[in-house]
Amino acid sequence: MNIWLIIAIIAILCVIGLIATLLVIKQEESKMKQYEEDGDTAQNELKRSLEYESQSISSNVKSLSWIYIIAISLSFIAFALYLYMR
Repeated sequence: MNIWLIIAIIAILCVIGLIATLLVIKQEESKMKQYEEDGDTAQNELKRSLEYESQSISSNVKSLSWIYIIAISLSFIAFALYLYMR
């Protein structure tokens, strides 16, 4: 296998990881925009803050962890294939 092919595969995986990360960020931004449109009270802000600490962070960290675990694993596999085929 050609080194440039492996570099291209790893670059594509990084771009896919970046796009997936941006989708998670976009999802959080849309939630914030919705909250701003609904209007804020101190009680609502406190409720959202507690909800964010308990639910949103764990789901986002879980999603981002899987994105990067898969991207890094596939990068290592591509590199191992390069070493094997070389």
